[in-house]
Amino acid sequence: MELDGRVVLVTGGTRGVGAGIARAFLRAGARVAVCARRPPDTPVGAAGRTAEFHPVDLREPTAVREFFHDFAERYGRLDTLVNNAGGTPYLLLGDEEGGIERHARVLALNLTAPLTVSLAAHPLLRAARGAIVMIGSVSGTRPSPGTAAYGAAKAGLENLARSMAVEWAPEVRVNTLVLGMVETELSHLHYGDEAGIAAVGRTVPLGRLAAPDEIGEAAVFLASDRAAYVSGASLLVHGGGERPAFLDAATANAATAPTADVPSSNVPTADTATADTANVTVTTADKES
Repeated sequence: MELDGRVVLVTGGTRGVGAGIARAFLRAGARVAVCARRPPDTPVGAAGRTAEFHPVDLREPTAVREFFHDFAERYGRLDTLVNNAGGTPYLLLGDEEGGIERHARVLALNLTAPLTVSLAAHPLLRAARGAIVMIGSVSGTRPSPGTAAYGAAKAGLENLARSMAVEWAPEVRVNTLVLGMVETELSHLHYGDEAGIAAVGRTVPLGRLAAPDEIGEAAVFLASDRAAYVSGASLLVHGGGERPAFLDAATANAATAPTADVPSSNVPTADTATADTANVTVTTADKES
């Protein structure tokens, strides 16, 4: 298989998006390690093979440095680092429960921790002429109400990846996967029951949320020799993005306006959102990673 003999580390790889990424690398033939503060409920496995779990708090620089010292002794190399660990609670700015300390923790997990991990992993990656894959989010490309610190961190992460790609070239390639909504075991916390998840999925042009393993396949591509000349790039993995709200508003207005007042060339031709999607509050799914 295309990644036989290579060693891959997926941070936060014990569930959700991270577990999907780990499984994809296992199927590609890599030896996969995953790290998180807590072990998975069940080992992450695919293709008859299992990812190796290591406990570490990625927000503690000393612990991260010690982790990579031990990692080098155990594995001897690192070909790909996937900075996936992250997340956020729903937290409005100015909320009395959302003091700066809570926002700072979100920034630390989603921006400072990937920087800390990348710096500690750099010697191993440079020796292997390896790759880093940052797991970004569409929350970093648009307003992110309720998760503003998270969106700011993901925007910073994408910019950090571009700077790393320049500073660490040609030995290390650095790219970002910019994720949209992903269906995981925690999706119900954001979107409600199965009907709510399906309704949210219908707001995506491809008609559904992504599966974690589909994110993994995109990560495998960026880590593989097929992407040997791809660095400093941001790959959108969001099912086509979001249908612009103004199109639905324009279609609704066209349906109620007198025919003579609506030139046919101005009437949007795309289907409008169904009624059950109109009242769904959408948050970004890779908070579950």
